Amino acid sequence: MTRPTYTITELAREFDVTPRAIRFYEDMGLLEPTRSGRNRVYSQRDRTRLKLTLRGKRLGFALQEIRQLVTMYDTESDTAAQLEAFMAVLGAHRQQLAQQLDDIRITLDELTLHEDRCRRLLASAVKVRK
Repeated sequence: MTRPTYTITELAREFDVTPRAIRFYEDMGLLEPTRSGRNRVYSQRDRTRLKLTLRGKRLGFALQEIRQLVTMYDTESDTAAQLEAFMAVLGAHRQQLAQQLDDIRITLDELTLHEDRCRRLLASAVKVRK
């Protein structure tokens, strides 16, 4: 049975990224396509690794963290040490995102206060003009 393969153009189109981005992930060791002449041939494994890489990127992980995630995906039998290390990375990332969320909420509350104040001042200014 033949396993599906993909060209760089097919993957770029499917995941809405540029071929340049895919080549960058390849240079970072996240993808390992074979060659057919001058063309890159990506396997199902490469497709899955690209999907995990893009998901990690969307979640705000650093490339090193993404590499850990992708490497764990490839490991036949994950060791407890690997999983604990990755859980620590996930926990730290969760804590960072929670802090950012708190900061955003505080900033939004401050913006609301400033907008309310501006509305009141504008209403007063309009009354004075009349």
